[in-house]
Amino acid sequence: MPRDSFKSPVKGFSKAGSTFSTELYRGARWYACRTRARAEKVVGKLLSQAGFEAYLPLVQKERQWSDRKKRVAFPLFPGYTFVRFDLNQYDDVVRIHGIVDVVRPNGCPSPLREEELESVRLLVAGIEETAVEPLPADFFDIGDSVLVTRGPFRGMRGLLLEKRGQARVAIRLTAIRQAVSVHLDLSTLRSLA
Repeated sequence: MPRDSFKSPVKGFSKAGSTFSTELYRGARWYACRTRARAEKVVGKLLSQAGFEAYLPLVQKERQWSDRKKRVAFPLFPGYTFVRFDLNQYDDVVRIHGIVDVVRPNGCPSPLREEELESVRLLVAGIEETAVEPLPADFFDIGDSVLVTRGPFRGMRGLLLEKRGQARVAIRLTAIRQAVSVHLDLSTLRSLA
């Protein structure tokens, strides 16, 4: 077995024959945890009480009741909270009441990039300062299947080829191994992935 990998000792995400880099076990990193519905604040509090560094990005939104208006804090990413831990503490983290699991897109918990989390912190600070309400956006990668949602190409399905300035979307006819593409505004697309 290579020196930089070994079988995972953590029950929650080991697969038969899987090996994970020992790098993942060196030091604490930030991970995203899926939470039960509307449990993000409680999970953040419980993680902190258990000695973990937790971060739950909250944004203030104005809500109208019949007799008054009030600013209420909502999670920027509903259903998720972020926690810093080392993978040897995985079982302790997933035992926290309200945590469904640690996000693991490739079968293994994937640490968040520090610069992405720092950008989230800066976004939240900017929102607090300006009171601008963030809007959800589709997460596009080159190669994603997309649907055009408005404009003259509405209803067209294609493959995202490029997204600099305008998006370039290709329509493929597999049977004849031909494709054509068109440039569209990214705001007209929705991910089908």
